[in-house]
Amino acid sequence: MSVVVPLYQKERYIGRTVASVLAQTFTDFELVILDNACTDRSAEVVRGFSDPRVRLERNAETVPVTENFRLAVGHAHAPLVKVLNADDLLAPTVLAEQVAVMDADPTLALVSCRHDLVDDDDRVIARGRALRTADLLGRRDATTVLRRIVRHRGSPIGVPGNMLFRRAAFDAVGGFPDNGYALDVGLAARLVTVGGFFGMPESLSRFRLASGSITSSARRRNMALQHRFLRELRAEHADVVRRRDVAVGLAREPVTWLRQRIMMIASTDPSSRRHRAAAALLALRQRPVERDQRGVANTTMLSR
Repeated sequence: MSVVVPLYQKERYIGRTVASVLAQTFTDFELVILDNACTDRSAEVVRGFSDPRVRLERNAETVPVTENFRLAVGHAHAPLVKVLNADDLLAPTVLAEQVAVMDADPTLALVSCRHDLVDDDDRVIARGRALRTADLLGRRDATTVLRRIVRHRGSPIGVPGNMLFRRAAFDAVGGFPDNGYALDVGLAARLVTVGGFFGMPESLSRFRLASGSITSSARRRNMALQHRFLRELRAEHADVVRRRDVAVGLAREPVTWLRQRIMMIASTDPSSRRHRAAAALLALRQRPVERDQRGVANTTMLSR
């Protein structure tokens, strides 16, 4: 399988990201890192790893984020692909567990898990984000996933590092959408149209709230892109998405705005009072996972 990392100006974090991949219990993989013409020491940090599974590619010039993600997947050689942000981390067993799920069911297009939020120093801010409704756990069809996305109005499937998908399915749906906000949820919405989805209750990746990664302008831009994505999704799947799904999503809009605001504040210096206050709020939103008689997690807590 292939783990691909689109890399741009992540000198501070990329070493830890690479190390988390190389520490996997599953060892039959390639790690492809695409240097998007970085001007810092990011590429130099990657070259410091001597593991033969690591392959560093480079763009001749810096390209937009969405294009860089597409190009990164294009460098992958394996039939199963995981895209990992250059500052995120993987738990040691995620590849082993997700490859096993995909091998057990060839009809699956993708599998996803939950993630923890961490700060600049890898300290966990909140645990078990994403896949927080019972209808996203286990094997699910396109109708269920698409309706949940519209109701959630965010990314209930998880961040890129949560997902493992089939390269054939990725190519069949045209890869990532042309929407920087929807790189993760937009790809998932496409993939489920050509194969099944499987949600894992385990938290097996770490999404970093890096200092300065979410600004006020970025939050406003993300909200605008989110609205565009949802309009296009409803139009494309009008035969599946119900009016009730849209109504529930619109009612959740204040929650979506608040979540974005808290995430923005949490993306500040870990030693600041603002960060500590936001991190405390994120931690408070966690609640124990209840399980039904089949042992399947059942909770209504929402994603990141």
